[in-house]
Amino acid sequence: MTAVKEKIIGAVTVMTDIDAENFWNLIVKKYDPSWNDIEEEEPDEADLQMLEAIKNDPDCHEFTNESDIKWD
Repeated sequence: MTAVKEKIIGAVTVMTDIDAENFWNLIVKKYDPSWNDIEEEEPDEADLQMLEAIKNDPDCHEFTNESDIKWD
């Protein structure tokens, strides 16, 4: 994670709920259109194969602790 992202997370952590909501509204306003405006597409064959592999591969149900991840 970059230093800027860490600073943002730290700032949000100490904000009041009202300040956090105001900050969120700024983000929404800046990045409108929102995720809801993205057109959904049907999965292609590669997508379907990946989803099937995820469903059937037990290794895909294991998660790594954040502390074990090395960020560059």
